[in-house]
Amino acid sequence: MTTVANGVNVQALLDAREVLKGAPEAAQFTWRAAAKWNHGVHSTIKVQSFFGLGQEQSHKEESVFEADHPEVFAAEDNGITPIEYLIVGLASCLTAGVASVAQNRGIQLRSVEATVEGQHDIRGILGADSDVRNGYNDIKVTFNVDADASRQEIEALVAQSQKRSAVFDALTNPTNVTVEVA
Repeated sequence: MTTVANGVNVQALLDAREVLKGAPEAAQFTWRAAAKWNHGVHSTIKVQSFFGLGQEQSHKEESVFEADHPEVFAAEDNGITPIEYLIVGLASCLTAGVASVAQNRGIQLRSVEATVEGQHDIRGILGADSDVRNGYNDIKVTFNVDADASRQEIEALVAQSQKRSAVFDALTNPTNVTVEVA
């Protein structure tokens, strides 16, 4: 039997799944991001700590993200737009899922590329048409996967990744969001 080396520690994930079945309180995670306004519509967002497995946790390093709008929106273009961060999250979550599922199913990957396009009518956010929603109208994800697998097996990898994706779920199902002033 050939060893599949996609770089995913599936055994650790399977072990965690079994442990958390008996300890659902440990499975409750709180992810955090903190944004600070800079100027115009430019902000800097930092991600460092989170809560999980019953205690405070921390990433190895703080990640810093810049968000802005492009010059065509009369902005300085110091980073991608907030709505683009949604499709970045979707692309990364689905791609990681494909790698994880492939590892678990013994499928060797050579390359995985996801292209995500979000159709967005900006009249909504500009207040130009109250019948136009503020967010995406449609998002399309296209995978190009090179693997030791049939097309049907690759389609099954992508389908399972979609089924388990937290970001896909958050984008396609209502999520309670509370916005308040401290």
